[in-house]
Amino acid sequence: MAGTFHQIYIQIVFRVRNRDRIIPQNKKTSFHKYITGVVQNNKCKMICINSVPDHIHLLVGLHPTICTSDLVKDIKLASSDVIKLV
Repeated sequence: MAGTFHQIYIQIVFRVRNRDRIIPQNKKTSFHKYITGVVQNNKCKMICINSVPDHIHLLVGLHPTICTSDLVKDIKLASSDVIKLV
């Protein structure tokens, strides 16, 4: 179909287990860039990202071929790996 258009936005908010304050505020920019890369690798577009020490907010433009739960799973796995390295 010619001229097909999609516009799907989702807000994702997730917190650190037990609300521990472990998201590194001194490395916030690099953490956000890493998470943005994960979103982009899933064919989606990061609209806005912000975090505080115990949770993170994302506004994502979702590609219609991507399942929301798979995207969230990938983001959570990647963010967990990054936080463990810090």
